[in-house]
Amino acid sequence: MIHPAALLAVVEMHREAAARPPAEIVVRRGDSLSEIAARYRIEWPGLYEANRTVIGGNPSLIMTGEHLRIPSAAQAAQLAGSYRQAAVAAVPAYPASGTAAPTAPTAPTAAQPVSASYAAAAGSFQQCVISRESGGNSQVMNGSGHYGLYQFSYSAWTAAGGSPADFGHASVGEQNQVFATAYAEDGASPWAPYDGC
Repeated sequence: MIHPAALLAVVEMHREAAARPPAEIVVRRGDSLSEIAARYRIEWPGLYEANRTVIGGNPSLIMTGEHLRIPSAAQAAQLAGSYRQAAVAAVPAYPASGTAAPTAPTAPTAAQPVSASYAAAAGSFQQCVISRESGGNSQVMNGSGHYGLYQFSYSAWTAAGGSPADFGHASVGEQNQVFATAYAEDGASPWAPYDGC
């Protein structure tokens, strides 16, 4: 006869094994780092750091067929902290919203690695969003069509007053203005649940 406590221990062991992420996955068409991270309940910057040598300098450009290592939640959190510290340290401040800003860089190419470009006042919600959404790259477009410093979708961009013609190549000043409008209308809710800001 099998003891009930032994049976319960086996069931718990199987549940725990099922909850563990696989050691490695293969990127499928339409995947993004944030979607993969959400699937395994880990932070996307940690997933990126664990796979930086495979992905390269732009976390928004992952390729179908790439093999990505899935770190544990604890490893992902530790790696994400390193990613954020490096991103914030590399991002110089830019003028407040509505004032002239430096010319934004062009979209990155394979030969031009992404570099952080702009940030808001140190410690601000705006700086946190920029760091976590785009790493300071004002011209980044992710695989799901979200764009810029704040990773606006086209519909959110136009709803907050962004020029439809500028989506995908807007100036930093315009992106800041659209962020200010969206923030005034909706507060932190479009970003906070995803970014933890």
